[in-house]
Amino acid sequence: MSEEDLVWKGKIKAVGIFNFKDAYQYVYNSLIDEDYLVHETKYIEKVLKDGESKDVEAFWTATRTMSNYFKFQIKVQYLILGMKKVKVKRDDREVTMQSGSYEIRFNAVLIKDPGSKWENSLFKKFRRIYDRYIIKNRIEDHELRLYQQVNEIIANAKSFLAIEGQHNYFY
Repeated sequence: MSEEDLVWKGKIKAVGIFNFKDAYQYVYNSLIDEDYLVHETKYIEKVLKDGESKDVEAFWTATRTMSNYFKFQIKVQYLILGMKKVKVKRDDREVTMQSGSYEIRFNAVLIKDPGSKWENSLFKKFRRIYDRYIIKNRIEDHELRLYQQVNEIIANAKSFLAIEGQHNYFY
C-alpha cells in the first residue's frame, strides 16, 4: 500500500480585484511547467441571491512521477466568495476583472510506493527498514525538492495576483 507524507500545507488569501481566468491559468501553467499532470476533480459555481455575484470552488490534483518509488502530489483548492465583475481602467482602456474574496489552498504530499509494488512482494516486511535507514536521505531530498517547488509556485502566484490587483481604477 502506498504511503503519503504531507510535506507542506499553505494558502494564499486576499480580498480585492483580480482576473480569475488569468490567475487560474497562471497556477495551472506553473504546475505544467514543473512537469505535473493536472486534473480538475471538481468545479462548482453558485450564483448568489443578488444575481450579480457568485461563489466558486475548484479542486485540482497535480501529480508528478519521480521514480518507481516516489511520486509528488499537489492538491490545489480554490475558494472564491462573492466574485463580481467590475470594470477597471488599465493603460487607458477599459478591462473587465473580478472582485471578491479568494483563497487558494495547497497541500504537497510525497507518495512512496505509488504502485503498491512492495505490498505484494516478499519485501513487504522490510519496507519500513528500507524507508528509515537505507533511503532516508533520498526521502529527505525528495521532500525538500517538493517543498521548494510548491513554495516557488505559491510565491509566483502571490506576485502575479499582487501585480494584477495594482494600478486598477474603478469607473
